[in-house]
Amino acid sequence: MDFILDFFRGPDGITLLSVYQSALRVCLPLLALFVVVRSARSLLGFRREPEVWAWLRLATGELLPVTHWENLLGRKKSADIVLDFATVSKNHAVLTRQNDGSWMITDIGGKGKVEVNGNQVLSGTVDYGETISLAGLEMVLEPVSKEEARLQANSRTKAGKGNSPGLTLLLLTIFQLLVGLELVFNRAEDRMTIVTAFGILLGTEWVLFIGQKLLKRSGFEVETIAFFLITIGLGVCASANAGELYKQLIAMGVGIVLFLALGFCLRDFETVKKLRYAAAAVGILLFAANLVLGRSINGSRNWIFIGGFSFQPSELVKICFILAGTATMDRIVTRRNLLAFVLYTAFIGGCLVVLNDFGAAAIFFVGFLSIALLRSSSYPSWILVLVGVGMLAVLVLAAVLAIKHFPHVADRFSGYGHVWEHPFDNKGYQQTRSLMCIAAGGLFGLGLGNGWMQYMAGAGASDTDLVFAYVCEEWGLLMGVMMIFALAMLGLFVVRSSKVARSSLYTIGAAAAMSILMVQAILNVFGTVDFLPLTGVTFPFVSNGGSSMMSCWGLMAFLKACDTRQNASFAVKLSTQGGERQ
Repeated sequence: MDFILDFFRGPDGITLLSVYQSALRVCLPLLALFVVVRSARSLLGFRREPEVWAWLRLATGELLPVTHWENLLGRKKSADIVLDFATVSKNHAVLTRQNDGSWMITDIGGKGKVEVNGNQVLSGTVDYGETISLAGLEMVLEPVSKEEARLQANSRTKAGKGNSPGLTLLLLTIFQLLVGLELVFNRAEDRMTIVTAFGILLGTEWVLFIGQKLLKRSGFEVETIAFFLITIGLGVCASANAGELYKQLIAMGVGIVLFLALGFCLRDFETVKKLRYAAAAVGILLFAANLVLGRSINGSRNWIFIGGFSFQPSELVKICFILAGTATMDRIVTRRNLLAFVLYTAFIGGCLVVLNDFGAAAIFFVGFLSIALLRSSSYPSWILVLVGVGMLAVLVLAAVLAIKHFPHVADRFSGYGHVWEHPFDNKGYQQTRSLMCIAAGGLFGLGLGNGWMQYMAGAGASDTDLVFAYVCEEWGLLMGVMMIFALAMLGLFVVRSSKVARSSLYTIGAAAAMSILMVQAILNVFGTVDFLPLTGVTFPFVSNGGSSMMSCWGLMAFLKACDTRQNASFAVKLSTQGGERQ
C-alpha cells in the first residue's frame, strides 16, 4: 500500500496525485451516471402487457381474461373482471390463484349468492371446468393452453436484456475501488479500516449477485442502486468518522438478511397474511418500549440504548406498518380490515407525537395516504379521505403545540425561509453552513475527505440530517443530483410495475415503500437547503445510521416483489423447468 501511495505522490510528492484526484472528481460522476442509467434502462424497459393466467367463459361464449393472481369480480368499472349484468354487485367476489396453481373464489358481500357447480360458497376452491355463478350469472373457469403459456413466457421481458446486471455491477465495482483509493490517499490514518470496509462491501454485493444467479434470478438492478447509494454513504462515513464504518456494514448485513427473508415470505400469500398480524404486534411492542425506555436526542425521544448500541424503533416499524397495511383483494373490501389499519395508523401517529418525532410522523402519514389511495378503489373512498383529513388535522395541531412548547422545534420553524437572518443561532446555523458547503463544492466537489462540513454543521448532524450538503461539498453537486436521480428511477419503476403487478399485496407494498423512501429523501434534501423546515430525517442508504440502513433494505423487498419481468424476482417461485410458475 505504501508503494502505491509513493507512486502517486511522484518525485515532488504532489504532482501526480493532484492530477489523479482532479481527474477522479470528473470520472466519479460519469461512472455513477453509467451505473444509474444502465440500471434505470433495465428496470423501465419492460413490456406492460397484462398476463393471462386463466379464462372465464360466459354462457354467450365470450372469454374474459383472468390477468392477475387476485381478481376482483363485479359490475364496477374498476374491477379486474367487469361483469356488466344488473344482478351482479359492484364488488361481488374475488378469484384468487393459490401457490399450487389452483383457484379459490371468495364471496365479499355481494347481494346475490356465489356458487360453484350449484353449491353456495363463502370461500371455496374452483377447479378448471367447474361453473361459477354470481347472482345467477354463470361462467366456466378454463386454463390457458400450453401454447398460450409458452408464448406469454417468451414475450415477457427478461431482466437485464440489453443492460447486463453483471456488467453494471462491474462498473459499480470500479466506482467503489476509485472511491476507496481516494479515501486511502486523503485519510491515511484510517487506511486499513477503509480498505477492509470497502473489501467487505465488494464481497457482499458479489456474493449476493452470484447467489441470485445460482437461483436462476437475473434481475439485480434494485440491489445495484442500493449498493450505489451505500457506497456514497460509506464514503461520507469514512470521511466524517471512519470508526462508524463497521457499524454501518453490520447494519447492511442485517438489512440484506431482512431483505431476503421478506422477499421469500412474499412468495406465499398465506404466509404474508399470518405475518401481517405478527408485524402489527411487533410494531406496537416497539413503540411501547420506545415510550418507556426512549432517550431524547436533539429534542426527539425516539432512541433506545441497549449496552453500547442504539436504534430507532420508528425505522423498523416502517416495515411492520407496510406489512400491516398490505392486503389481498379478499381483505381490501372488508370494513373490519380497513378499520383495524386506520386504528393502527392512529396509534403510530399518536406515539410519534408523544415522542416529538414529527419528521417520522409526516413519513408515516404519507405512507398511510399511499395505502389508502390504493385501497379506496374497492371501498367508499370518502371514508378514507375523511380519515386522512382528520389525521392531518391532528398532526397539524400537534405540530402547533410542539412549536409552542418545545424550543428546538420552534427554532426550526421560525427560521424556515430566512435562515440567513440567523446564521449564528439554532434557527439558521446548520442550513447556512450547509448552503455554503454546497456552493464551495461546485459541480465536482473538493475531493473525498477534503470538506469542512463535518466541522461547520454541528456534531452528529453532518453525516446524517445534512448528508446531502456533505456529499455536494466533497463529491460535487452532480453526485448529489445522482443520488436523487437513483431514487427517482426506482419510483418510476414502481409506478410502471404496479399496473401489471400480479397481486394487490405487491402493488400496495411497493407503492407504500417507495412513498416512504421518496418522502425521506425530499425532507432530507429540502430541509438541508431550506426549502422545508429541517426535520432530522435521513437520506435512504446514504445517511449514517444503522436503523435506517436496515429499514431501507427491508423496504426494498417490497420493490423486488413487484417486479414482473421474467425470472427477475425471488418473490416468485420457479417451476421445475427453471421458469416462472404458470
